[in-house]
Amino acid sequence: MEAIRMVNLVKTYGSGPTEVRAIKDVSLYVNPGEVVGLLGPSGSGKTTLLQCLGAVIDPTAGKIELNGEIIFDNGWKIDDVRALRRDKIGFVFQAAYLIPFLNVLDNVALLPMLAGRPNDQARKRAMELLAILEVDHRAMAKPAQLSGGEQQRVAIARAMANQPPFILADEPTAPLDSDRSLIVMKLLGRVAEQFNTAIMIVTHDDVIIPRFKRLYRLRDGIAHEEAGQGLPFPD
Repeated sequence: MEAIRMVNLVKTYGSGPTEVRAIKDVSLYVNPGEVVGLLGPSGSGKTTLLQCLGAVIDPTAGKIELNGEIIFDNGWKIDDVRALRRDKIGFVFQAAYLIPFLNVLDNVALLPMLAGRPNDQARKRAMELLAILEVDHRAMAKPAQLSGGEQQRVAIARAMANQPPFILADEPTAPLDSDRSLIVMKLLGRVAEQFNTAIMIVTHDDVIIPRFKRLYRLRDGIAHEEAGQGLPFPD
């Protein structure tokens, strides 16, 4: 069963003569444990698509299914959209958006705490994730003390904190150099494989695009599926 399925999705802003159709008719899917790229020129609707999928903005029409459950079909079909975002979808952005006055450990543990998990359990889970991403030695550091690559690793750990079945990443390697970009992509691939997570990544990064095995390219508001090169990552 597909983890993510989107059928004939449309997103329109405005109406009448000022109407802009950011997404015209998008259909795509992502399997569990798969990392899929979403490419396209600036203004093609990539971020809009990701925000619709992540229940950040309301689509205008179409259907979205997550693990076989219809969450949107010309309107939301779930009672609590905020709980969906909190519990089932992890977000990774260009900027890490870490809370500056919290240390790394608490930045990662905060979301499970807000979801009701006991503090000690949330921190234990956070340390496990930081260890997987090889940044547990920075657990007590504040975000300002981290390198750009370390901040992105922490952001990925935070996205995984509630062990969501879906991760949506919007230009996660944009602030990084080529070596760090490959490291972040390799880590996301490891996350997908280890936790059977479906991951969609919006990117312009020519360094990581050849690593996707499958991708979608947005043109004129429509997603076109392409086979990727699937090049291996360097050791």
